Amino acid sequence: MLFRNDKTDKKDGGAAGNVVPLLPLRELIVFPHEVYPIFVGRNKSIKALEAAEASKTPILLVAQRDAKVADPAPTDLYAVGTLGVVVQLLRLPDGTVKALLEGKKRARVLKYVSDAEYFRVEAEEIEEPADRSPEIEALMRAVVSTFDNFARLNKKVPPETVASISTVEDPAFLADKIVGHLGIKLEDRQALLESINPAERLEKLLGFMRSELEILEVEKRIRSRVKKQMEKTSKEYYLNEQMRAIQKELGEKDEFKNEIQELEEKLRQKKMPAEAREKCEREIKKLKMMSPMSAEATVVRNYLDWFLALPWFEYTEDKLDIKEAERVLEEDHNGLEKVKQRILEYLAVETLVGQMKGPILCLVGPPGVGKTSLGKSVARATGRKFVRVSLGGVRDEAEIRGHRRTYIGALPGKVIQSIRKAGSSNPVMLLDEVDKMSTDFRGDPSSALLEVLDPEQNCTFNDHYLDCDYDLSKVMFITTANTLDRIPRPLQDRMEVIRIPGYTEAEKLNIAKKYLFKKQLEANGLKPENAEFSDGAILGIIRHYTREAGVRNLEREMASICRKVAVEVVKTDRNSRIKVSSSSLAKYLGPAKFRFGTAETVPQVGVATGLAWTELGGELLNVEVTIVPGRGKLTITGQLGDVMQESAQAALSYVRSRAHVFGLDRRFYHRIDIHIHIPEGATPKDGPSAGITLATAMVSALTRIPVRNDLAMTGEITLRGRVLPIGGLKEKVLAAHRGGIKTVLIPKENAKDIEEISPLILKAVTLVQVENVDEVLRHALVLSDPDAFFKAGKEENDLAFLSEPEPKGGIDADEEDEPAVSPPTHLS
Repeated sequence: MLFRNDKTDKKDGGAAGNVVPLLPLRELIVFPHEVYPIFVGRNKSIKALEAAEASKTPILLVAQRDAKVADPAPTDLYAVGTLGVVVQLLRLPDGTVKALLEGKKRARVLKYVSDAEYFRVEAEEIEEPADRSPEIEALMRAVVSTFDNFARLNKKVPPETVASISTVEDPAFLADKIVGHLGIKLEDRQALLESINPAERLEKLLGFMRSELEILEVEKRIRSRVKKQMEKTSKEYYLNEQMRAIQKELGEKDEFKNEIQELEEKLRQKKMPAEAREKCEREIKKLKMMSPMSAEATVVRNYLDWFLALPWFEYTEDKLDIKEAERVLEEDHNGLEKVKQRILEYLAVETLVGQMKGPILCLVGPPGVGKTSLGKSVARATGRKFVRVSLGGVRDEAEIRGHRRTYIGALPGKVIQSIRKAGSSNPVMLLDEVDKMSTDFRGDPSSALLEVLDPEQNCTFNDHYLDCDYDLSKVMFITTANTLDRIPRPLQDRMEVIRIPGYTEAEKLNIAKKYLFKKQLEANGLKPENAEFSDGAILGIIRHYTREAGVRNLEREMASICRKVAVEVVKTDRNSRIKVSSSSLAKYLGPAKFRFGTAETVPQVGVATGLAWTELGGELLNVEVTIVPGRGKLTITGQLGDVMQESAQAALSYVRSRAHVFGLDRRFYHRIDIHIHIPEGATPKDGPSAGITLATAMVSALTRIPVRNDLAMTGEITLRGRVLPIGGLKEKVLAAHRGGIKTVLIPKENAKDIEEISPLILKAVTLVQVENVDEVLRHALVLSDPDAFFKAGKEENDLAFLSEPEPKGGIDADEEDEPAVSPPTHLS
């Protein structure tokens, strides 16, 4: 016990306490068993210390709730503190006192006796329960282990303290000894002081230590990262300083200053718009104030390099010799008259007018017809530089307009990059595969092309990276596409569309002899005297080993033959001459891949030949119709699209409406199912142009009259039997010619498109213009007497058949249980 016989008794029999001086403490809580040096400056506090020292009595050490209060009242002090003794008191010259205090026991303030000279309070010691249960043992071990980890990370805890704490066996003493080493808040320390139960105190202490441990681990990771960064920065700084010192010794100029001077000199010599020059000057001014090693300095240097590398006012001079341009175009490409004519028109107008805006052409045609290579020929004919930009698969708008400079690794778009690559502001720029662009969350590149390809806007094209207008009006843009369907309408509107059809057999033969043969001889190391292709051999390749609108596969097959010829030449004699004829094709290329002409060899019932247009050019389309017993169902197979299925239904409705003309019973469809099939079921097919082909095949199947095998047809059908115009006539007629068809039925309204077809094709294929399906049937069916078939053209226009009785049961009894062929559209 710290208190002696100066105890004050309560007359009412209540609790009794001892009167002791009280020392208010700011930002400090004294725990039992610990020694604390403090400096005291307040008079009341000094008198309390002197009274305790003089009387050799304990002093109660209590923390203030608010450290900013200079003269605290009893309400400003906590109720629980620590009884301690004054170990040493030293008066300093400035009037303050340095005291060394030792905490002894927890105590509670019962009441304040006096606060005249200093606080005197009646206090009682707090007895702590002595409990050594297994729970407390476990808590003590956890606290000691956690403190050990804490000491390893903190570095401020001496090793001897850790060693001494591990030997403590009293739980209350253990908690009080550790808490002084934790950097926890005053309120939390006071809560630990007021915790009488050692188990509760140890549990709180463990929670505080674990929180501190987490903070220390985070601080350690941060220190580690900072240290690495500082080591790297210091190393770079040291090496750069060494380099500067070496350069200084060698008499070299400061590299960074020299670089800025070079940029300023280039800017003075470069011709560029005022806006661009102002931007460059501003960026150079910023660069001078930057550290040469900063990341921003690198960004600014790259930005200036792009401005200084662009050909702002640099143009190549156009060759205005029309005859020379025509010769170059004819030398490089066979056919393609429309494109050649358009280029000559441009050169002629520029000769008369002077400077004019570059044309924006869109070449649309099947693969392999020379769209891409035509761009190079145009550049050669006009004397301009040539650059090609592939847009296939581009789905980011920034590929066209560039990225903002705020992004790491930002660059201008493909258009500005190509201008820099060309080195002039008026190149021929080929935008290849413009129909293969796609759209996603990064933007729509086709919309970004609207500004590039608009003659009224591209004089002020603004790239996101440059953030400065660039004049593209002198650029000759040529875009290529296989089909217009995938090009947005606003973009189509900005381009002059020129359709390039597929080549005829004669044109392919000419191209192979003039261009492909020479190219493959050179590519495979052969001399002209080593190999010779006969016309029959080339035609054999075209007919039996390729089926295309262009000449890409033809060139591939010729390359294959040239490689095999090269093997023979190397094996025998390098001066030997090998002739490739039609009979030797199987030796070089194997069996024929295609049967020349897919037209039927003899007229057949229910089989008609139609014509289709695809991205690869024209194709023959065989339509097969068969009649089976059934209940009036229409089955359509061959992977047909919605439009084509509707055409089949329209054709059937027309046939039913004209049943009396074709000699059919009005209710013929109640007893049969009609199955329409178009072979090559893996290939999707759609469009209305097979309408008259479907109707012809149906009539043939129903009347058992065969369809001519040397005749093909194309045209949309209406319910009244009219034949409406279709698209892609030239490609379709070329396909008919390739397939050995002699006669093609076309809508009369397509007569205007006949002039686009080569005279050589028109000599080999007869085009018959038709207005209605009756005319189609007259030409298509093998009829000995067409007038007798149509019953002299007399039609029944009344609806008397509506009053006729319905057949009993709808079908014959013996066919009642006949299953339908398949369950598509019901037409009854």
